[in-house]
Amino acid sequence: MSFDQAWERLQNSGSILRNPVREEMIRAAVEHREAMPSATGALATWTPPESTGRSPADTVIVRRPESESTIDWDSPNNIPLDPETFDDILEDAFRTLAGKDRLYAVDRVVGADVSYALPVSVIAPRALTVLFADNMFRPVPTDLSESVFADRPFRLLVLPYDKLDPARYEGRLRVDPRLGGTSTMVIGIDLDRRIGVVYGSAYCGSVKKLIFTVMNYLLPDEGILPLHCSANEGPEGDIALLLGLSGTGKTTLSADPRRALLGDDEHGWSDAGIANFENGCYAKLIDLDPVKEPEIYHAIMHADEVEKHGAIVENAMVYPNGTFDLCDERFTPNSRGSYPLRYLSNTKPSSVGGQPRTILFLTADANGVLPPVARLTNDQAMLWFLMGYTSKLAGTETGVTEPKTTFSRFFGEPFMPRNPDVYARMLGERLDRHGTDVYLVNTGWSGGPFGVGNRIDIDVTRAIVHATLSGELSDVETVENEMFHLRVPTACPGVEPGILDPRATWTDKAAYDARAAKLAAEFAAHFAKAYGDKGIDPAVGAQCPGL
Repeated sequence: MSFDQAWERLQNSGSILRNPVREEMIRAAVEHREAMPSATGALATWTPPESTGRSPADTVIVRRPESESTIDWDSPNNIPLDPETFDDILEDAFRTLAGKDRLYAVDRVVGADVSYALPVSVIAPRALTVLFADNMFRPVPTDLSESVFADRPFRLLVLPYDKLDPARYEGRLRVDPRLGGTSTMVIGIDLDRRIGVVYGSAYCGSVKKLIFTVMNYLLPDEGILPLHCSANEGPEGDIALLLGLSGTGKTTLSADPRRALLGDDEHGWSDAGIANFENGCYAKLIDLDPVKEPEIYHAIMHADEVEKHGAIVENAMVYPNGTFDLCDERFTPNSRGSYPLRYLSNTKPSSVGGQPRTILFLTADANGVLPPVARLTNDQAMLWFLMGYTSKLAGTETGVTEPKTTFSRFFGEPFMPRNPDVYARMLGERLDRHGTDVYLVNTGWSGGPFGVGNRIDIDVTRAIVHATLSGELSDVETVENEMFHLRVPTACPGVEPGILDPRATWTDKAAYDARAAKLAAEFAAHFAKAYGDKGIDPAVGAQCPGL
C-alpha cells in the first residue's frame, strides 16, 4: 500500500477526530491523563527521561539521488537514512496508529505570508500533540491557493509514546548507549515526498523543529531566506531580528512591551520583508522571573478557565496544589512553555513586516571573553552567521549537563540542512541590498568564565538591545578587539562603561588572555574543518578569530 493510500485510510477511520476545536483538545488531554490542570488553568505535563529535550542523534533525513546534492552531508546534524528503512518505519507507524482507540488530526499552515505558507497535516493518538500544533502552527488562511506550496502539503505522523522494535532495525538505526542496543526512537524527514514521522519522542519540540527544518530546506528554492530568529517591530515600523540558539535569551529579549512581536523562533526574509512561520512560542521556563520577564510569565501563568487556557507547561516541577516551581531543575533544566502569540500583550497579529533595520546575533559566551556588544561589518556578520557561536547550556538537548563551546551554523545548524553557501550567500545579498545594521550581543558571562564570573544581568542586556535598536550605538566610537576582529563601542546608554571591555572585568588578565586565545583557536579550527572546502569568500574567512 502506498503512503497516500495508507494516509487516506487513516483519515477515514472511525477513530479519528479531525480538526477538533481548541476546547475539545484541552478536555481530551485532561480526560485521558495526558496533562493535568494547574492552579492557573495551564496544562502541566511530563515526558519520559529520554524525551526531555531534542534527540539530534535520532533525527534523520532520507537520502535520495534527486536531492542529495542540495544537502550538506558533512554536517554532523544531517544524518542520512536509506529510503527502505524510512518506508519500514512508516509501515510500522500506520499499523500502530490503526490500532489506537482514538486519533486526532489537525490541518494548519507554517508561514504568515500566504504566498509561501506551507500546509501541514498532523495525525497523532494524543490530544496534547495536536493542541501543541494548534499553539505553534497557524490557522489555514482562506486564500491558501495563492501559496507556492498550495498543492505540495507536508504530512506528519506523531507517535510520542510508542517505540520502534529494536530487532527490526538492528544495523539500520543507531546504537543507543542508554539502551545498550538499537535505538527505539526516530525523528525522520523525507524532504522529497514531504513526509515526516516522530516515533518514540514525547518532547513537544520534536514536532516543532521537524516542521521548521522542512521550511528551512524548501524556502531557498523560492528565493526566500529562512532564519532561526525572533522578530519584532518598533513604533515606527522598524523591524529587528534576533538570532540565537536556545538559552541565549532570544525569546526573552524579543518579548519587549515597547515593540510588537512578529514571532518567537523562525522567520522568512523575502523581497517583501519578514514573515513569521509560527503561531506561538515555546519558551524555556527554568528560573523564569516574573519581574524581569513579565511577558512570558503572564502568557503561561495567567489565570483562566482550563478549557480556555491551553498553554502547555512541559517538564516543570508542580506541587499538589497546582502551583509551579520554575527554579527546580531536578527533572530537567529544559522545562518549556508552549502558548499562542496572542497571549502576549504586544504582538502584531499579521506577523509580517518590512525589511529589517537591525539584526542581533546573540551568544551566551561561558568563557567570559567576548564583549557584551560589538558592531559588525557585513563581512564580519557573514562570518558570525556561519559560525553561530554560543556555549550550549544544560538541558536543551539530552545528555548536556554542563555548558560547552558550540558552533552551530546560522544559529540553528540542526535545522538548516542545505549546503552552507546557499544560506550565507542569501544573507550577504540582503545585507548589501537593504543596509541592515548587525550587532553581536553577548548574554553570557563577564569577569571570568562560567563558575568564576557572573552572567551579564538581563537588565544590562536589555539596555544594550534598546541602544542598538534605537540607533544610539550607530555613531558611538569603537575600539577594535584584534583577537576576535570585533568593533567594540566605548560607551552605551544605560550601561556602565567598564563592562564593555571584557578583559577589564577580569582580575587575572593573563587568565583572560589565555582563555581568549583558546577560544580564538577553536574558532579557527572549526572554520577550517566546516568551511575549508565550501567556497566561502576569503574576505569573510579573514574575519575569523584565530586567523
